[in-house]
Amino acid sequence: MRWVFLSLLVLNILYFVFQQQAPLQVKRVESPMTYSPAGARIALLSESVVEPREQTRLEAGEGEVCLFLGGFDEEETVRVLEQRLLSLDIQVSLQLIEFAAGVDYWVYLPPLASRQASLRQLRELQSRNIDSYIITVGDLANGISLGIFSRKDSAEGVVARLRDVDYAALVRELPRMHRKQWLRVEPESRELLGGALLQALVRDMPSLQHRQMPCASIATSGRFD
Repeated sequence: MRWVFLSLLVLNILYFVFQQQAPLQVKRVESPMTYSPAGARIALLSESVVEPREQTRLEAGEGEVCLFLGGFDEEETVRVLEQRLLSLDIQVSLQLIEFAAGVDYWVYLPPLASRQASLRQLRELQSRNIDSYIITVGDLANGISLGIFSRKDSAEGVVARLRDVDYAALVRELPRMHRKQWLRVEPESRELLGGALLQALVRDMPSLQHRQMPCASIATSGRFD
């Protein structure tokens, strides 16, 4: 048993001497941010490259401009154009766009304290052969409408005649809205609609208009030159 103990002691002394004489080896560890298998590179998010198609999609917003074709009064006409474009794989969508086409002038008497009072006033007007009717909706409900006129001087003339018989009529301006039928060319189909095709469409449909307008022009109001 004693010789086993002496053998272990000698081995420990030899191992200690060997460690003191051996050169120190430093193991190099790759940083997680620099290591990349098979030559691949790890990029930061700020360095990421966005494909052009994806970049266009990201930049598209309310300010995006689209091509619109049409400007027709009748839905049947715009439907013919729609079918022709769809047959060419040009994707479009029908848009109804309203714009101000002028101003009308509404002559009215303001609502009275109660509907019964307004009805009595209506009977008085009709007994004087003055065209009038009760307003049933809106902020002027139970008021009395005395007509809508396309010219301001005509409306003011009615106000003056009513003033002579002790009725204080007022005038409200009403925008005259006009609705046009348009087709919006979807962005992914824009490149399919070249100049030659556009000229052919105009030749076949002389009333066809084409305009660059905001893509979000659905059911909006605006004045076209």
